[in-house]
Amino acid sequence: MQFETGVSIIKVLTYFDIFDYPVSGDEIAFFLERPADSDVLSETLQELVEEKYIFLIQDFYSLHNDAALVTRRLTGNRKAQSLLQIAQGISRFLFQFPFVRGIGISGSLSKNFAGENADIDYFIITKANRLWLARTLMHAFKKLSFLTGRQHWYCMNYYVDEAMLEIREKNIYTAIEVITLFPVQGDGVFDAFFRENKWVNAYYPNWNRAECREKTNAHQSGLKRIMEWFMDNRLGDWLDDYFMRVTTRRWKKKEDEKRVSISGARMGLHTDKHFSKPNPVFLQRDILTSYNNRLSRLEEKWEKSYL
Repeated sequence: MQFETGVSIIKVLTYFDIFDYPVSGDEIAFFLERPADSDVLSETLQELVEEKYIFLIQDFYSLHNDAALVTRRLTGNRKAQSLLQIAQGISRFLFQFPFVRGIGISGSLSKNFAGENADIDYFIITKANRLWLARTLMHAFKKLSFLTGRQHWYCMNYYVDEAMLEIREKNIYTAIEVITLFPVQGDGVFDAFFRENKWVNAYYPNWNRAECREKTNAHQSGLKRIMEWFMDNRLGDWLDDYFMRVTTRRWKKKEDEKRVSISGARMGLHTDKHFSKPNPVFLQRDILTSYNNRLSRLEEKWEKSYL
């Protein structure tokens, strides 16, 4: 067995084990931390299975010999297909909000999985210096979705603008989020986004950004053009700064009070003139800590180094 390839395979399985998610051979090849010959990969996978380091159940590999995990995955994959259709329709609608330049699907849905109470998460790119205007208008609309119980279809939780497309936090979690991002609406802005985030290739060299193309949509409604014209001036500058201050102050209060979401996760927002995103101190840190801890436990169990 080629040791380096085996280590890389274990790292892939360990990461997705955090989410109880078995992965296919093709997915392992995609997420390897180094290029690997297909024959070498197949032979290494077979040896790992034979030595019971990992388990092959149907067409999926896992650290656990648990068929229920595969059943859960397949059920989530099927549900994701129907939610993706809904998400694409909603994305076309959200793209018509003023100053929105790109809409992508992120989170578990971008990985073709939807749990029982799945949200639809969106990654949104706005015009430079108009992020907070766009975000405020979109979240004002989201409040209406509570009336119909569809608020989980409108989780607009990650915004960047064209002035700062590079993701600041560079780690395995953010790299996976970038390479699995599913662009849906835009007019070339995601090409610029992926160019600004070439650093992900250091984590996942088998990812090819040339394959990531959003559906070009140059059409903008008349209302969108009028609202942009009306606010593309000093008034718009003032409103954008004002909404940033108000939102930042409100979310700081939530963090200080240690509020949690319905799922029990800490609520937090990391804000800047050019981005609005979940505070990496919470979920992102927890996932990275869990990943490293799991690798450490495997080291102890197998007396091999994977970190």
